[in-house]
Amino acid sequence: MDLQTFRALLTEEGRSLPAALAAAAEEQVRLRGRAAAKFGEFAPRMYLTPDIVELSSHLAVSEYKLHRVLHEIGVVLIEALCLGSGADALVLSRSHHTTAVDADPLTVEIAAANAPVMDARLSLPHWEDTAGLDGRGEAVFIDLMRRPGPDGVHDPESYSPPLTWALDRVRTTGAGWVRLVPGLPPGAVPGLGRADEAEWISYAGVAQELVLWFGLHRGPAPVTARKATLLPAGASLTARGLPGPSVRPLGRYVYVPDPAVVQAGLVAEVAEDIAGGPLDGGGTLLTSDELRHTPFAAAYEVTGVPARSGGRRTPANAPEAPEAPEAPEASEASVEFAVAAADGPTTLTAVPVRFP
Repeated sequence: MDLQTFRALLTEEGRSLPAALAAAAEEQVRLRGRAAAKFGEFAPRMYLTPDIVELSSHLAVSEYKLHRVLHEIGVVLIEALCLGSGADALVLSRSHHTTAVDADPLTVEIAAANAPVMDARLSLPHWEDTAGLDGRGEAVFIDLMRRPGPDGVHDPESYSPPLTWALDRVRTTGAGWVRLVPGLPPGAVPGLGRADEAEWISYAGVAQELVLWFGLHRGPAPVTARKATLLPAGASLTARGLPGPSVRPLGRYVYVPDPAVVQAGLVAEVAEDIAGGPLDGGGTLLTSDELRHTPFAAAYEVTGVPARSGGRRTPANAPEAPEAPEAPEASEASVEFAVAAADGPTTLTAVPVRFP
């Protein structure tokens, strides 16, 4: 507390401040500090709840989706139902006529209060039961990003509203998208909702969300395309229908796929790109004797593995491996990877490879 704040507390207004209001203001200060990593310059003036901060993606994700809407869906009137954090609706409203509706009045009023902060123009934000809403938009955006249930598991059909309702609503409208938790268990979204595309998005190596897109083509897609997009680089990888790659013994290099790649089930595509395959006992780690740059995985050069005698040894094929485009600097901090080898757990030591 500084002197000016202390003097303000001594005023009649400061002394009469209700405890609940003071606690709410204190919470806003704390939440704004946490939200700065996602909302940047807007965070200090936004109104937030713990759910908004936790369940929001980085603002760059909302801006990326807006770009896709502008260039691939091409609509003007958008209905934002089940606002969630409200960030997507606010970003959309910068360039689209966006009607914001949610069943929770607090969510609606917070979105309305944040609109001028983010230079947004929501159209008639109001609260009502979205299930009975008579939609008139050209596209529908539905935010179903939710916390897990009491058992720690996500069941999209237990959401309010349930996933099946959201998918039916978007299909009926003809265009739109549904936002979901990126790490849903297998089978949680049967057939990926028969969407045109299922896109897993990460930001700076952290998984952000799963988006089910509709209306990207003139007619329904025969098969839902799986795609991983890495921001802020903007690199995207789409499934190529590859078979699962064969497990390999340790090579000179190991690669750590981005979480969006793993969640999208595109490890085979990255393995092909690096002329490698999954490391035996390494989970999602890939290995190869070749060093190839890919935006979809971080490359490491293996410097040693524990010998059974307790010493350390370098990979047997290291001397014969091709020379790296740029050798890792000796000052690079070593990274350890736990591997469940056939003859027992072991730990690999490696250093990051920096490409020019």
